[in-house]
Amino acid sequence: MITDVQLGIAANILGIGMLLLKKPLFGKCNHKPGAQLANPERRLECPHQLTIISFDTNRPEVATLPRELILQLPFLTEAKLSRFARRLIYVRQMDFEFALWQMLYLLIQPSKVYRNFIYRKRTKDQFARDDPAFLVLLALSLVVTSIFYAVILGLSTWGFIKFILWVIFIDCFGVGIVIATALWWISNRFMRKVKDQDVEWGYCFDVHLNAFFPMLILLHVLLPIIFPTLINPGNFFSILLGNTVWFVAAAYYVYITFLGYTALPILHKTQYFLFPMSFLFIFYVATLTAGWNISKTAMRYYNERAESHRFQHNGL
Repeated sequence: MITDVQLGIAANILGIGMLLLKKPLFGKCNHKPGAQLANPERRLECPHQLTIISFDTNRPEVATLPRELILQLPFLTEAKLSRFARRLIYVRQMDFEFALWQMLYLLIQPSKVYRNFIYRKRTKDQFARDDPAFLVLLALSLVVTSIFYAVILGLSTWGFIKFILWVIFIDCFGVGIVIATALWWISNRFMRKVKDQDVEWGYCFDVHLNAFFPMLILLHVLLPIIFPTLINPGNFFSILLGNTVWFVAAAYYVYITFLGYTALPILHKTQYFLFPMSFLFIFYVATLTAGWNISKTAMRYYNERAESHRFQHNGL
């Protein structure tokens, strides 16, 4: 197995090679190797100011290559993914206590969670999580909360397994990849204030996971509990209550997404991420006016998706 030291050595060799090949990108340099620059603030313009890359997470203070060069080294991203995957295998390296703290504050004070992302950028030069503990706990939460739907819908064992697979790989990860990719492109294309930094795709996916967790609590915990007695009857109060839960869940998703991109100092005009709120409210009022019980429709869809052969025998 390749160690962190070997990765660091390989990274420096590749960095030096690419630096020599891409030297014109930094302009002319009259600085001699080993000499001090007259103006330290302009050291990034000099290719001789090459420092050592460290992949040791316990030494975030070790200097890195100039940012102009970092943006041109795809192997750094691969190294981060490799480190993330290794930590996914070794459970002892995951900080589940901190992940639980994040989940709690996503429900009561989500802005506090993003302060940690800013701190990670300063210490490890990345906004995205480098600890998969949050992802693991979220997946486990999806499995546990799916039990509520299995009971309400009367799913069989195979139907329950299919429901879990749909929820994890389609509803959470699949939709999240699409949303994260779209917002990653929009933020980098239209909202960046600087050219030497970009928004990481991993951070965009983390923002989706952050926003998804409160939705999970509202739609996979609260909704199944109150559905049989308060939402299923079909009167106006049940429609109002059920549709309100969906509206709050969607609005909270938009709000936490807005907070995530607002926390990035390299972006501006992030208020545009709040625009879907208006459409959500209009849609919410329209469903109440039309008497459409979104919760009952969703229950039918979930049941049909998990066990289409039993759908006609279900009373939902």
